[in-house]
Amino acid sequence: MIASSTGPDPVVSVIIPHFNMPETLARCLATVAAQQVDGPVEIIVVDNGSRFTPETVVARFPGVRLISETTPGPGPARNAGIAAARAPILAFIDADCRAGDGWLQAAVNAVRAGGPRGLVGGDVHIDVVDPARLTPLEAYEAVFGYRQRMYIEQQGFAATLNLAMHRDVHAAVGPFAGIGIAEDRDWGLRATAAGYAHAYCEAMRVYHPARATLDELWRKWQRHIAHDWAEHRAAGHSWLRWHGKAALMPVSVLVDGLRLLASPRLSGLGNRGRGLAVLARIRMMRMAEMLRVTQAGSEDAGAHWQKDKA
Repeated sequence: MIASSTGPDPVVSVIIPHFNMPETLARCLATVAAQQVDGPVEIIVVDNGSRFTPETVVARFPGVRLISETTPGPGPARNAGIAAARAPILAFIDADCRAGDGWLQAAVNAVRAGGPRGLVGGDVHIDVVDPARLTPLEAYEAVFGYRQRMYIEQQGFAATLNLAMHRDVHAAVGPFAGIGIAEDRDWGLRATAAGYAHAYCEAMRVYHPARATLDELWRKWQRHIAHDWAEHRAAGHSWLRWHGKAALMPVSVLVDGLRLLASPRLSGLGNRGRGLAVLARIRMMRMAEMLRVTQAGSEDAGAHWQKDKA
């Protein structure tokens, strides 16, 4: 049940940042509004400066709130949603995702298990068009697109397209950052440094579409490389260390190629072969980009985000 402003307080607030994707927002809202939860649910869409705000889409879902945040980036949009939210539990999903069955109750249960320190990231699957014959990008991203369990268990953060927490955790860690840095990794690492442990919840599953073109996937990697290069310089690491990482990209094709071939998220030699081809190409492009940014000086990673969402 979607919470009303005059009814009982919600048990969970779902916050959805939105920027220029009304069609996928409609699909996202349909899957979120259909979730069955043991109490009222508050759903807040935060528009982040779209060319056309999605009033018409949101109006199709009675009780869903639409607010605005003009500071660019999903991080500021999430912060605005948190400021407007009324529930003790905060759940985040992106406008281009759809929620799996039981997603929200699994998120609520996992956060409740942690009490006021509850912090959890859920599973992310690629939303494929034809499971029998994946596109090359679907096959690649099915394995490497969103490795949420690895992010949580090995790197200490969770991707914000499927994240939930007690609001006390956000209050203690502070706001999400803007588009100049990798805001989900930055916030997650700050939470880890503050002593909050991310839990991983496989039942808390969302589906994200694969990029439609290699250019779209490449803009994502340009953004990540720009973030990583900025962090590398800020930490005072050496030029040689960065170039050493770039030189390992061809080797990583062999290592991760074996991981792709053995992955249970792919079936059939054709799908595996198509995914392997994209893996090899992307790793070579990443090596070239890592070398390029060392000569390019300071670049605004947020510019890649704006192009990706335009």
